[in-house]
Amino acid sequence: MADLFGWLISFFLLVALLVLVTYQLMCLADLEFDYINPYDFASRINSVVLVEFVLQGVLCCFYLVTGHWFMSLLCVPYLYFNIRLYRQKKHLIDVTEIFSMLSWEKKQRLVKLFYLVITLFLSVFWLIYTTLDEHDA
Repeated sequence: MADLFGWLISFFLLVALLVLVTYQLMCLADLEFDYINPYDFASRINSVVLVEFVLQGVLCCFYLVTGHWFMSLLCVPYLYFNIRLYRQKKHLIDVTEIFSMLSWEKKQRLVKLFYLVITLFLSVFWLIYTTLDEHDA
């Protein structure tokens, strides 16, 4: 039963990460179509970037603590990318350079989105598998 709750917690953490990345992509689209100005865009994105990084770190550590080694190893590249961005001080959006970096920022978040969707599907698979396995026992 504890394994089932572990998969449920990871499911909700992944959904929260998906919401944050989708919000960032929506802000990028709004900026691209001139619905918001660059200053508002930067303040919106910068307010959720560290939350995304912390949630990803918590998820990776959670997989380690619960003994889900494969899922933990699957989270390592994304966690490494986030740590590298943070250490190079490239995690925050600069208002003056946003239009030159717009395509890179959009590609980066689309890759994150697809990566999180794949991880979510694997988490749902293991959630269902655990539920059915506990039902048989």
